[in-house]
Amino acid sequence: MTPAAIPATLITGDGIGPEIVAATRSVFEALGTPFAWDEQPAGLGAAEQFGDPLPECTLESIRRTGLALKGPLTTPVGSPMRSVNVRLRETFKLYANLRPAQTLIPGGRFDDIDLVLVRENLEGFYVGYEHYVPIGDDPRAVAQGTGINTREGCRRIAEWAFDYAVRHGRKKVTIIHKANILKKLTGLFLETAYEVGKPYRDRLIIEDRIVDNCAMQLVLNPWQFDVLLTTNLFGDILSDEIAGLIGGLGMAPGGNIGAHAAIFEAVHGSAPDIAGKGIANPTALLLAGAMMLDHVGQHDRAQQLRQALRDTLNIDNVRTGDLGGSASTVDYTAALVRRLTA
Repeated sequence: MTPAAIPATLITGDGIGPEIVAATRSVFEALGTPFAWDEQPAGLGAAEQFGDPLPECTLESIRRTGLALKGPLTTPVGSPMRSVNVRLRETFKLYANLRPAQTLIPGGRFDDIDLVLVRENLEGFYVGYEHYVPIGDDPRAVAQGTGINTREGCRRIAEWAFDYAVRHGRKKVTIIHKANILKKLTGLFLETAYEVGKPYRDRLIIEDRIVDNCAMQLVLNPWQFDVLLTTNLFGDILSDEIAGLIGGLGMAPGGNIGAHAAIFEAVHGSAPDIAGKGIANPTALLLAGAMMLDHVGQHDRAQQLRQALRDTLNIDNVRTGDLGGSASTVDYTAALVRRLTA
């Protein structure tokens, strides 16, 4: 029986976004996914057309669908333009950022990686509450930034992480913090996470690590970790490090999840240096699509997509250049479609 159509917003994004989104749409069509796409603008192109990189039409679409798949968006370094990604998270209160990392291509420096990072998505230093303090004739003599963690925000993400770990058969949650120095800001996070974790102790091992030690341990012995729970800025940094364990950001999906909306994305940037060359790797966005399928209960299709990716990469040995192959984006997509329709 054909599943009922599921409305979903589709944001193509900047740089290589149009290429990897086109690839994802082709694969999803072959897979028979039930999404009814509402394509909307965001990013630099939207800023040029609408005067805003996140126009109201896009926000209204997400309000209506409660679900989105997003290509990469550019936030220029040094530009006053606020990150569209941060604005989306704040607008829709997407408090949980989920970053799974699993080995797809065996035989690398780190093998059999299966980690999940859960990042608080709305608080901490990452929210960008910053200002300059003028001194004398220097209007930018001092730069000051403020981090904010609330007990409610800490409790909410801790509950989400522990529930996720139990639902997915995970064994351990490691709380990542810097409470030895940031005693109040991340001390509150650590204290609250342990408090929330008490009812889960019969099902999970709960421990903590200081963030710098965790960063070192991830490259010495990543297999000691299972689920990592951390604050916004630390999660942003550690998730990229974890992506390096599985082949880079081209293999790293992410989900931003709240009570009323969820946005799934490739976590890499827009890669303007290779845009239009036909060599972009769409794997991260495809894996984000698999997360999106799981989110709407399409678990069989999500698993089918992940298996097609494994088979294409390891049996057919069709890989893009960043993975040591020579396939173009179109070639890689065609190989995936053949796997799904065979």
